[in-house]
Amino acid sequence: MTIAIIPARMASTRFPGKPMAPIHGIPMIGHCYYRSKMSRFLDDVYIATCDEEIKQFAETINAPCVMTSPKHERASDRIAEAMLKLEKQYQTRHDIVVLIQGDEPMLQPEMVDKLIDALESDPTVQVSNGYAPICCIGEFLDPNEVKVVLDNNSDAIYFSREPVPSRKKWEGNIPMFRQVCIIPFRRDYLLQFNSTPQTPLEKIESIDMLRIIETGGKIRMVLMETETFSVDTPEDLQKVIQAMVNDKLISKYRN
Repeated sequence: MTIAIIPARMASTRFPGKPMAPIHGIPMIGHCYYRSKMSRFLDDVYIATCDEEIKQFAETINAPCVMTSPKHERASDRIAEAMLKLEKQYQTRHDIVVLIQGDEPMLQPEMVDKLIDALESDPTVQVSNGYAPICCIGEFLDPNEVKVVLDNNSDAIYFSREPVPSRKKWEGNIPMFRQVCIIPFRRDYLLQFNSTPQTPLEKIESIDMLRIIETGGKIRMVLMETETFSVDTPEDLQKVIQAMVNDKLISKYRN
């Protein structure tokens, strides 16, 4: 069984109340839920939260919601708690759990499918991430955008909020890529990851995927060919609202 869990909380440091920010009449978390549900590879989609406001909204759209601890610092901790609660409740066991950040309202169902396929087609892959080209220097310099550097096998070498690789010593084209926060884990690997203490580079960069690299693991990166924007700030929200004016998926779930 393959499920997706969307972790969401109201107390975002950069954008409080972000999951409920309206985009064309629908809270952002709603867009993430509806669009994830369109994936061909997912058996179900859940919202995991510690906030009653998000739970109440989930109920209005019939989205299954799992209440989790307010103490979680990382999204992976929240989805792991939710997964274990669901397994206990339904007496089942999941094979793949997809972390879909609640600030990716422009995600396309095929993006989720491609990332799940990276695990299903290669049994050695324990976790995958999406990545997309960065098209402008401003985005490359933005510390809210997580940059990623890849090896020849499309595995991640490093993640940073700084502009990497450096442009200072090279006048040619620089491969500029950003992380797209749709992250499938194999079930047992998710639990192993969460039981591993945070690592130094993870703390420095505030990027939990670095824990995998620092402890010798691999992250298979999958190119996302559809242009999407995540929301980290109120300014990002306005950018997404404009970008979704002619969005073709909204009409499939707007009441």
